[in-house]
Amino acid sequence: MFSYIGRKLVYGLLVLAGVVVLVFFLFQGFGDPSRLVMGQSGDAATQSNIRKELYLDQPKWKQFLLYVNDVSPLSVHSREEIKNKDLKGIFIGGEKAFGLKLPYLRTSYQSKRPVSSILMQALPGTILLAISAMLIAILIGVPLGVLAAVKKHTWLDSTAIFSSIIGISAPSFFMGIIMVYIFGFLLGDLTGLHIAGNWFAIDRQGMHRLSLQNLVLPAITLGIRPLAIITQLTRSAMLDVLDQDYIRTAYAKGLSRNRVIWKHGLKNALNPVITAITGWFAELLAGAFFVEYIFGWQGIGKVTVDALEKLDYPVVMGSVLISATFFVLINLLADILYGIVDPRVRIR
Repeated sequence: MFSYIGRKLVYGLLVLAGVVVLVFFLFQGFGDPSRLVMGQSGDAATQSNIRKELYLDQPKWKQFLLYVNDVSPLSVHSREEIKNKDLKGIFIGGEKAFGLKLPYLRTSYQSKRPVSSILMQALPGTILLAISAMLIAILIGVPLGVLAAVKKHTWLDSTAIFSSIIGISAPSFFMGIIMVYIFGFLLGDLTGLHIAGNWFAIDRQGMHRLSLQNLVLPAITLGIRPLAIITQLTRSAMLDVLDQDYIRTAYAKGLSRNRVIWKHGLKNALNPVITAITGWFAELLAGAFFVEYIFGWQGIGKVTVDALEKLDYPVVMGSVLISATFFVLINLLADILYGIVDPRVRIR
């Protein structure tokens, strides 16, 4: 088991290495970063100093190596760089120190703040929104898919299939606009839900508290598509499982219908559902760009869109790297869950 996890981690690191290469060279040539940093005012000397600070006076291959050295957990930095960049980690050596550190995602062109600080500030909002959306999708989608399979060719099955097709076909940004208009605007007085807002509210004592009024609409909007897919996959998997010999044997032993369906049937139908859940959760964590932007939700998606509008490329590059890391970690988690849920794929 440990060797399997180790291999998956190595594959994940190779994926992340490829993402680093792609991200670096993809954002080359989009304007002059030195002009973006100094703004409209500034002379040639200021621009030259900024280019030196951003390593823009170096050849491309050296810029790439310096970027890899910054984002890599294992790196070599001078004591001056460690102090100026405020690197967090353990460093060993003299003037040139080898260290194990948190990845340094550099500094925002616009706010001059560390990119890691900007993204970590937005990350709780995205995590909360993604978890809420997936809970809605799982708690409704799995039971609905099971019932659709058990009640095959009935009105319940037809309704579940029809609703799933609509949910899969409708883009999130379109559903977001519909949700805002109906439940936030037309029925706003009845629902009490807010069209836009952050994941927390500040009370009279100045304390931050969770604001469910701001969470409900974006969570439902974001959960519609995974809900539809989970319903379809659960139904298809359950139809295959319910035709198996061991299901008929369980009935022959006198087990109750609910026990056969929910314990024996559902457990063996969960593999494709786990794939959908982990894949969608990784995607939602990576940043629900349109939904966060429509509802003004302060998450990584909205931060990234705002950074693109301002050509703040370090923030966008850092967001892509964090998103890729989420995909790698959650896919690793999915592989482990396969072995836990289904003994047929358990790793020896």
